[in-house]
Formats: sequence, C-alpha cells, structure tokens
Amino acid sequence: MRQLRVLALVSENLVPPDSMEGSSDKEIDEWKTEYDVITTLREMGHHVEVLGLSDDLTPLRNAIVRTKPHVAFNLLEEFHGVVTYDHAIVSYLELMRQPYTGCNPRGLMISKDKALSKKILSYHRIPSPKFAVFPLGRKVVRPKKLGFPIFVKSVIDDASLGISQASVVHDDKELAERVAFIHEHTQADALAEEFIEGRELYVGVVGNDRLQTFPVWELLFTKSDAPIIATRKVKWDRNYQEKLG
Repeated sequence: MRQLRVLALVSENLVPPDSMEGSSDKEIDEWKTEYDVITTLREMGHHVEVLGLSDDLTPLRNAIVRTKPHVAFNLLEEFHGVVTYDHAIVSYLELMRQPYTGCNPRGLMISKDKALSKKILSYHRIPSPKFAVFPLGRKVVRPKKLGFPIFVKSVIDDASLGISQASVVHDDKELAERVAFIHEHTQADALAEEFIEGRELYVGVVGNDRLQTFPVWELLFTKSDAPIIATRKVKWDRNYQEKLG
C-alpha cells in the first residue's frame, strides 16, 4: 500500500495523546474517535500529522503549504465553537485545492439544518414525519396538523444534544416546556415532529460517484421497555448503556 501524508484535522481540545495509558474512561470518551482514526492510519503505514483547530485558519494554511498532504482527514464538527460553521473548513480546503475526507460543503450545510433536510425529502416525495419549527424567542403555537405525541429537538445540533426520553411530549404544556428547554440549552430553533415509535437503524455510506453502504446497525434496549431513542446518555454514558442493555 502506498504511504500517504495525512493531515488529521481535529478540534483543538480533542487532540488525543499518543497512548490511552493513564487516562480515565471519561477522558478517553472525549477523544476516542480521534485516537482510533489517527492510530489506525499510522498502523497502516501512513505518515499522520495532527492539527488542532479552534478559531483560526492560519495554522491550517501553514500546515497544507508546509507538509503538502495527500489528503486531509477531517474530524472537525465545528469552528469557533459554532456547529454550523463546519462547512467553512471544508470550503477552505476546496479553495486550497486540498483533497479531504467526508462530505462536501453543500452536503454539510443541508444536513446541519434538519428542517431544510425534511423539506428536500418532501420535494422528492420521500415521506417523513410532519413537523414545525419554533424559532428562538418566539411564542410556541402548535399547528393543528401536528398531532401528539411530538418529538422535540434542536434544528441544528447533532450528537443528541438536548435529546432525552423527555423529548417526547404529549400535550401543549409539555411542548412549550420542551421547546423552551431546547432554546435555553442549545440557543437554537426547536424542531418538533410527529413521534413515530419504531426501530432505530443506522447505515453508513461512503464514496463519491460510486457509493458503498456498510452493514445495517440497529439500536436495541435489551433490558428496558423505554422507547428506542438515541439520547445523549445512550450515546455517551457507559453506565447508562449497560443499564439499558
């Protein structure tokens, strides 16, 4: 296999150590993805330089000019602390004509706006739950077409930020309270959509012109009858994961 020069782009506060030794489970959970990617690339024989970024693109330009990487492995999910700025990093890589991994700027912009994504699905006649957006600071008035139960979440955030079992509401009072919670804790508009209880499936897709799908994963709670919701605790709390099975 050809050895590549890889520039791994990570958040400044998620630059992993060279070894997990001496780190607690809580510490490891913060940067495990970054650690696994970087370690695996090095084990494959590639030369990997890790660059932590926060709010300045100058180090990125300098690293590209200095190391001339074959590819930038993009693990950034925000810039300047703003999740909707992630597309700006990729746009800059394209301006520098730097090959990179992951989605292009347009795809990132669409995927970060859940309401826009649902409108695109509707345009292409792909069914999805009915929904409404409640802008930050506005009074909550539920459209008549939107019936209960309703699932409430941030319109832009990922990683299940603000999502819990309490995200499912059953009346207008609970709806107003949960929308206020999302507004306060994420500082973003709230997306409310029909809650349809069912299976939680994940399908990974890679490729550009020729797409490849990975095997389907399913989220299961083998020790609980709670609705199958990928809450923040389900994703990140190991003790809670064991409790649910």
